[in-house]
This record gives sequence, C-alpha cells and structure tokens, in this order.
Amino acid sequence: MTSRIVVLISGSGSNLQALIDAASTPTLPNARIVHVISNRKAAYGLTRAANASPPIPTSYHGFPPYKTSHPEDPRGSYDADLAKLILALPEDQYPDLIVCAGWMHILSPKFLEPIDAAGIPIINLHPALPGAFDGAGAIERAWEASKKGEITETGVMIHYVIKEVDRGEPIIVKKVQFKEGESLEDLTTRIHSIEHVAIVEGANLALDSKRSGSS
Repeated sequence: MTSRIVVLISGSGSNLQALIDAASTPTLPNARIVHVISNRKAAYGLTRAANASPPIPTSYHGFPPYKTSHPEDPRGSYDADLAKLILALPEDQYPDLIVCAGWMHILSPKFLEPIDAAGIPIINLHPALPGAFDGAGAIERAWEASKKGEITETGVMIHYVIKEVDRGEPIIVKKVQFKEGESLEDLTTRIHSIEHVAIVEGANLALDSKRSGSS
C-alpha cells in the first residue's frame, strides 16, 4: 500500500525536491507526495510541485489576512484553518504523514491537536543538533558560535513536531563538523546537501514507524 505525504513549504523547496525525487524509489519506497501547501504565494516550491511528473496538487495558505480577519487570535485561527484544509483533502491526497520542509511558521496546538487526533504524524527538518539553536537562523548562529570557539560541530535533525519548537523526538540526527576557515555560505551549502538526504531518511523512518504502529 502506498503511503501519502503532504509537504508544507515556505521557500525554494529544495528539500521538497529531494522528497519528490526519492518517492517510490528504494530510498522512499511505497510513498508519494500527494499535496504541497505553501504559506508564501511566490514560493518556488510550488513550481517544483507543478513541474513534477505527474504534477502534484498545491494550495496557498497565507497568514497576513488573518491579522485583520481574526485580530483576537490570528495565529490560532490560521493554524485551525490549516488543519481543516489538510483534513478535508480528498481521499487520494489525505496524508499518512505531514513533512515540514522549510516551513517558516511555528505550528500551534490549534493545528497540532486536530492533526494528532486524526493520527497523522508531523515531522520537521531543523539544521541543528537536538537542543541546540532552536528556531530560526540556526545555521548562522551555529557558525558564529564556532568562530568564538564555543562549539566544534553542528548538525541536521529530523524530528517529530510538538508544541515546543524544535524539541520533538529526533528521528534522524546527522552531525556536521566545522571546517577551519569555512565561510557561512560554504557551511550552508554543505548543510543543505545533508538535509536533502536526512529528510528522505526521516520520512521513510516515520512512515515505517506508523506502519508498524509504534509512532
């Protein structure tokens, strides 16, 4: 039976592309990307989905309108509607797994609770080691810490999403040693290449865990 993956993106979608390329191959067997949701209308990841063969259905779910339409709780209302959008997808797009791949929005309980109640695991890619550099700018902050001699390594992890940002149970952890004199740009490029492998491995393990009933 083929597992269905919904991917949440905000930008260029290079990690989405890694998932698209791996789906239904030995690195991500019996799985396909069934829907891509972006919170940015101009995200190139939407083009990647459209260019896939066959094209992957997409949705745009933007946050700014909620600041005026739901001023009392824009984030909660946005997240609740995002959950409704996913749970209302047609059967052939209804997810067995949700992957946050460069999704630049912190998901609140208004999203997490209904998705958890539906039994759908959510995983996220974070370019840091567990417990280090939670939140945005992790690569830059780790690079700066290395320049100060505070750390000798950083990493990439795939973890389950919980309400505490970047604190869910790790699925995949890949350590990255700093190189003497390496620029931030070079480190970023190196970490992105590791991300593309890790996100596929993490999705595969999360699906395996769900199939075996241990997630």
